[in-house]
Amino acid sequence: MLEELTVRNYALIDSLTISFRGGLTILTGETGAGKSIMVGALSFLLGAKADADVIRTGAEEAGVSAVLSIRKDNAEALEWLSGRGIGVDDGELVIRRSVKSTGRGAAYIQNAPVTRGDLEEFMSVLFDIHGQHAHESLLRKENHRRYLDRFAALEEEAAEFNRLFISLSEKKKAYEVSLSSAHDREMRLEILNYAVEEIGRAKLKSGESRELEAEASRLGDFEKLAGFVNTCAETLFDGEVSVVSLARRAKNALDSAAAIDGGLAALQKRLEYLFYEAEDMSAEFRSYRDGLRNDPARLEEVEERLNLIYRLKKKYAAPSGHARPVPAATPAQDEDAILAYSGQAEAEIEALSGAGENRDKLKAEIAALEKEIAGRAAALSAKRAAAAESLAPRIGGIISSLGMPSARFKISVAAKGRPGEGPRVIGQWGADEVEFLISANKGEPLKELARIASGGELSRIMLAIKTALADSGQDSLETLIFDEIDTGIGGEVALSVGEYLAKIGKIKQIFCVTHLASIAVRADNHLKVEKHVESGRTLTTVSPLEGKKRRGEIARMLAGDAAGSAALAHADELLARYNRG
Repeated sequence: MLEELTVRNYALIDSLTISFRGGLTILTGETGAGKSIMVGALSFLLGAKADADVIRTGAEEAGVSAVLSIRKDNAEALEWLSGRGIGVDDGELVIRRSVKSTGRGAAYIQNAPVTRGDLEEFMSVLFDIHGQHAHESLLRKENHRRYLDRFAALEEEAAEFNRLFISLSEKKKAYEVSLSSAHDREMRLEILNYAVEEIGRAKLKSGESRELEAEASRLGDFEKLAGFVNTCAETLFDGEVSVVSLARRAKNALDSAAAIDGGLAALQKRLEYLFYEAEDMSAEFRSYRDGLRNDPARLEEVEERLNLIYRLKKKYAAPSGHARPVPAATPAQDEDAILAYSGQAEAEIEALSGAGENRDKLKAEIAALEKEIAGRAAALSAKRAAAAESLAPRIGGIISSLGMPSARFKISVAAKGRPGEGPRVIGQWGADEVEFLISANKGEPLKELARIASGGELSRIMLAIKTALADSGQDSLETLIFDEIDTGIGGEVALSVGEYLAKIGKIKQIFCVTHLASIAVRADNHLKVEKHVESGRTLTTVSPLEGKKRRGEIARMLAGDAAGSAALAHADELLARYNRG
């Protein structure tokens, strides 16, 4: 659950910190006040892609942080953290993310740095955000399978099936390669063997080029270096008036002074340290100077060695047409990338040298995998069909209560391809085509969502799905965020949507951005987003509403007038009937 959110220099937000409670939290405000900015800040915290454009004008960095509480029974979240060595302090977790004006960003879970991808992965275990256009994801059939698998607790099983399917595909490709002609294999072996021998003769060491470049710079600019060194030596210890001689003179004088005035003891000690440090530095520097040698022959050796490394890098460490390319290396990684290519080449040589044996082994592995995958696909199909029979009526019942009383909802779990035509088709997630079908009006046949559902209907269908999943207890999500779920609805439908949001709020933490008073009155916690101008700058602020302030906001939402008697009376009626906090 989100307990506290802090936002700094994000879009129009200067700095704000908000504490939250469980239940249904409603965010309201005038159009353009910045409600979408708040949703954007939350999305940023959840790992959404972002760049320097989100930083408030005049600032160098934008940051969003949060304090979360994690349920003790949220095994998925706790396992994710444990697997990365991240602990939870008394059930609390601190999340931070920032982006600088340079475009560089950082993210932390507790004090452990994580990538944006890791942050997004972890936060998706705890949060689900439904944006203004997220209901459109229902139009993509691949998402229907995901919702069904989540309800049926099949996500891990489906993921394991996917891993096996990918492994099978890779083995089939390897088998096809193994069937290439002997001539092609011999040519490839010749190229690979030459590469391995050439790299082996070079006897590369990791980090060698960096050391050589430093040495080449030193030898190539010997005259300049020697001049600077001599100047420094003369100033430090060789000159008639040097740092060491001056420090000695000052030390002797202060020693005498301290013998008269004991109050100079501290300064005497510091000057003594300075003198000994100057002497030590002089000794070190003298040794360095005496060791300097102008060595043109060594410079030539270094440059030849660097040229060899760069030639090998160009051939083996830069992107090319090699069968197993290695990404281009940075200077500090040249040798590692070349050696990595050599290792890959050796592995390919081994594979090609034993092509016949490997081919037979691959063929057996493919047959075993195909059998296992067929069995797993059949098991997944049976479980999905059973889950569809359970989930569909739950969603359908909720949809009927959301202003679509005549609607019928079905989840089709059909075999891929055309039944009766050829062998069974198995894809990367199984052998099923999962699709949500709906009839919005009595007497109309079931059809694809994309063919009959409007934006407002899709929003309600998505709300029904979220409610059903929350009721199932199969998901680990602790917080749901709805950004303008009320698009395209009003009247009794809005009352039903508010009722269902309140229902989910009893078991989940809910955030909802809305323009409808009939939804806002259901809030356990009501926040108002406002835009102000201070010192010539526009600011977005967020403040909790209670009592008269909340009553006025509800009146404004009803009639655009926060002080009108009719609007206030209507607000009082709604609050009296539906107020939950």
